[in-house]
Amino acid sequence: MESNSNTANVNLSEVKKKVILRFILALILLGSMLFLPAGSLDYWQAWIYCGVLFIPMFFVVFYFFKYDPELLERRMRLKEKEEKQKTIQILGIIIFFSGFIISGLDYRYHWSNVPVYLVIAANAIVLSGYIFVFLVLRENSYASRIIEVEKGQKVITTGPYAIVRHPMYLGVLIMFLFTPLALGSYWALIFFLPLIPLLVSRLLNEEEVLLRELPGYEEYCEKTRYRLVPFVW
Repeated sequence: MESNSNTANVNLSEVKKKVILRFILALILLGSMLFLPAGSLDYWQAWIYCGVLFIPMFFVVFYFFKYDPELLERRMRLKEKEEKQKTIQILGIIIFFSGFIISGLDYRYHWSNVPVYLVIAANAIVLSGYIFVFLVLRENSYASRIIEVEKGQKVITTGPYAIVRHPMYLGVLIMFLFTPLALGSYWALIFFLPLIPLLVSRLLNEEEVLLRELPGYEEYCEKTRYRLVPFVW
């Protein structure tokens, strides 16, 4: 969501519990989706990938606990209000489960032979995508996980938002389109590619909500022409 934050009262203890719980659950879930299908803990690509995701995530969460706990509270919200987004949310879960499980199966049955240098390069790109997402979150405290417009919300036009209107989706695409190579799988790319039309559908619906409910968003669209990819769309 494109906006600035006003300081809000949040239950820091409750937010901390939720964040810690979801961090642990995410680690367990991702590990299960990768190592169980792989049938081995020797899946070195998966170890590197998990490190690339969760080590920076730890420091990012610590940063926002200190400087913007309201953002973390918003990122804990999962229940979509828009009906279309509920369907997109389910499809997104299917895509991620399929992509990660196929990556593990690829390791077990040796379907792909991705060179080490390509695995390392892909992980570096995944990390760059995550850093870009962090910059987006730092710029926009109202970057909720769900589509919503809150009272007092304002349009953000600075930082990554001066480049494209939906920079977080750009960062997410950078991360997950290179995830299959980072995990040593060519075949998993087929399962992650549907993220492109899915995120496009999500952002188009999000823009409908923002144009309807967020003052100044229409003017922002006129000024910042590109939705997702600079000079393309």
